[in-house]
Amino acid sequence: MKLIDIIITTPIGSIMAFCYNLIGNYGWTIIIFTLIIKLITLPIGVLIQKNSIKMVKMQPMIDELKRKYPDKADKEQFMEEQIELFKKEKYNAGIGCLPMLIQIPIIIGIIYVIYNPLKYLLGVNATTINALNSVAMKILGVNELGHSGTLTVVELIQNQKYTHFFSAVTSENIINLIRQFDTSFMGLNLSLTPTFESSLMIIPILSALSALLLCLVQNRENVLQQEQGALSKWGMTIFLVLFSLYFTFIVPAGVGLYWICSNVLSTIQIYILNWIYNPKKYIDYEYLQASKEANRVLKQINKQKQQEIKKNEPRERQDYKRFLNSEGKRLVFYSEKSGFYKYFENVIDEIINRSNIVIHYITSDPYDAIFNKNNPRILPYYVGEKKLIPLFMKMDADIVVMTMPDLDNFHIKRSMVRKDIEYIYMFHAPLSFIMTIRDKALDNYDTIFCTGIHQAHEIRESEKLYNLKPKMLVECGYGVIENMRIHYANNKEGYSNKKVKRILIAPSWQEDNILDSCLDEILDNLLDKGFHIIIRPHPEYVKRFPMRWNQIMDKYGRKTGELFTLETDFSSNETVYSSDVLITDWSGIAYEYSLATLKPSLFINTKMKIANPNWEQIPLSPLSLTLRNVIGIQLEKSEVSNQIFTSIQTLLRNKTEYQKQIKEIEEKYIFNFGRSGMIGASYIIARLKN
Repeated sequence: MKLIDIIITTPIGSIMAFCYNLIGNYGWTIIIFTLIIKLITLPIGVLIQKNSIKMVKMQPMIDELKRKYPDKADKEQFMEEQIELFKKEKYNAGIGCLPMLIQIPIIIGIIYVIYNPLKYLLGVNATTINALNSVAMKILGVNELGHSGTLTVVELIQNQKYTHFFSAVTSENIINLIRQFDTSFMGLNLSLTPTFESSLMIIPILSALSALLLCLVQNRENVLQQEQGALSKWGMTIFLVLFSLYFTFIVPAGVGLYWICSNVLSTIQIYILNWIYNPKKYIDYEYLQASKEANRVLKQINKQKQQEIKKNEPRERQDYKRFLNSEGKRLVFYSEKSGFYKYFENVIDEIINRSNIVIHYITSDPYDAIFNKNNPRILPYYVGEKKLIPLFMKMDADIVVMTMPDLDNFHIKRSMVRKDIEYIYMFHAPLSFIMTIRDKALDNYDTIFCTGIHQAHEIRESEKLYNLKPKMLVECGYGVIENMRIHYANNKEGYSNKKVKRILIAPSWQEDNILDSCLDEILDNLLDKGFHIIIRPHPEYVKRFPMRWNQIMDKYGRKTGELFTLETDFSSNETVYSSDVLITDWSGIAYEYSLATLKPSLFINTKMKIANPNWEQIPLSPLSLTLRNVIGIQLEKSEVSNQIFTSIQTLLRNKTEYQKQIKEIEEKYIFNFGRSGMIGASYIIARLKN
């Protein structure tokens, strides 16, 4: 209590005493005190205004981070990048708490001052106050006066019937000072607490109305509150109005007067702050609105997704139960979505053709193409993300094959039912992985089907680094590129019979990708140069950043025609096969394209996507870095304007040489080209026999 008195009550009491001595009116003292507090805290209000503007300014960027990292597993990365954004914009999340941290001590101080006017407003010393309290207790016949004891003393002294009792313990000057002390204001005694029967009930009513006024103006004019949803705005409004009504009903009316004045002055301050630091000068409201629209579209997509999940719940429950009740499961494949079947396809085909093994195929996509296959030895099951967690914990099979990293690191765990299950991992990409998937993402797999020698070396080095038990590494190969090569060879004449050379721009969707960083420079130097330019965004880019893609469509849509295409139909890969050069940044499509068609790629060195910050601890150079100049040409962003056209000409002119180099990469870095399905199937069949 003594600390509160020193830090809070005494300073507030001093300010109120100054006002009271200057004005001599209790009510006006509270009003002037409130004005002084608002003036003192105005710089803090300006600071909060600046901080709020930064928050609104950053909101589209934060929304993009949320779209960039939607998965729980990426939450840490999202938080890191959000913190970096806050640092860059010099935003302080804690500043928003300052009004509350300031208001609470002031309220406490005012309550203390109102209950103890002798000490704080009239300057009576503690010894005299204690003596006066003793006299009051004798008069009333009580042992204590309670928290409003000083007010009781004032009331007794101002009653002529009892005044003479106090003259014995203090001077006539103090008695006169107390008798002249008046807590009334406009006919209301501000030292009393309102009751339903008293005229003081006007104080809580005015307090609630002032809170309503403040909230209505905030919702309309405050830079941060403007951006809140209707539910949030009205929820906060109702809460503050009801709180103000209740709070000022249980405290002395003087506190209620302060609350009313504070609300009114805070309302005026909103306009002053907007004049001092106008949000419209610092916030791109068109960009903000576009971000909101993108959020709305994404929310609608997610809503539709949830509706689809709900619609398929009966089917999911049935498949979940059917899978767990199936006896003697030996081989299970798990696919995250329909498009992932291509990673398993060659191995599954070989297993079906060379054995009588029944394949249990779990997918988290209710519309997976696997359900259209009518093979009695492939039993498909739809299991969504939530039920997938308990299903994997109850997994009962000899072998489980997956393309999903981070087994046992996050929500998908190894079986708790069987400890002898062999978990096999198959890669999504043909070359290095140490930069592109999280550190330790493969540590809990037993067997890895490697696409090439470099992956095998990276795994062994990782095992040394973390002192892990060596995994079984199978020199498998990569069926995806094998199938792409076959498709291209079967249709090569059609793809090659073109009068105009095709340039395909197919970037990643990561931060600083081509579409976001240097698309204008590329198109300025390639459009109208005799090429057919095709822009094919990553599907995730269109899905997560519709605002950005719409801006590109608005800017370049009118230029589309025979020699310029904006492609958003991802159901076909014909433009990939038919293009003569592919331009990308760090997308893995370049290696699939070049290894399948033996055509060169052009790389733009945008910001690298690094999922594993510890990749440099592995003493190997990732092939995604070292092979860029072998299967094509790489340019820095600063070189695009001056060199991209001549680089394209170089790639087209030397296509035969690049074809040889790409073929050498295949032979050096890809295992068993054309035989990956047979190798993978042979391993699985042999393991199941044992």
